[in-house]
Amino acid sequence: MNTSLRLAIAALLCVTAVGCAKKAVKQPPSSGGGTDSSSTAGGGTESGGYTRDSLNTDSCLRQRVIYFDLDRTEIKSEFQAQIACHSKFIRQFPDFAVTLEGNADERGSREYNLGLGERRGNAVQSALSSAGAPGNQLNVVSYGEERPTCKDHSEDCWSKNRRVEIVYTKN
Repeated sequence: MNTSLRLAIAALLCVTAVGCAKKAVKQPPSSGGGTDSSSTAGGGTESGGYTRDSLNTDSCLRQRVIYFDLDRTEIKSEFQAQIACHSKFIRQFPDFAVTLEGNADERGSREYNLGLGERRGNAVQSALSSAGAPGNQLNVVSYGEERPTCKDHSEDCWSKNRRVEIVYTKN
């Protein structure tokens, strides 16, 4: 009897917890609070599309560098809106080619850093493709540690060198 009572109480608690759980409320896309619209300006996703000038005027598209943690290839969540903006632009303009330039800091061997830069570029390519960018417009190049933006020997400087740069060229 004692075991049956315990099972009944446990089941009642589970049912109560499920019944009291908050339900997620989906925001309509036009609310202005979504990832795309909050990170764009000047004619991006809010007006339905980009223009060719958006590369220089849209705040999201002007951000063309994605930074990585030490020895990592995972794209941080803070760069997801940027990936979405660039993917939409690439889809909209098939006459643009995009080179994803992978870079690493100076730590590690030259060969390792070339491989790490390539893996980072491939990660950005995969994210852009998953967001809808056509793969035939994307090209990955690794520079490893050969093109640092900062040459000091500090973590602050090294973090600026662990990056993928998004470079547009017109076909």
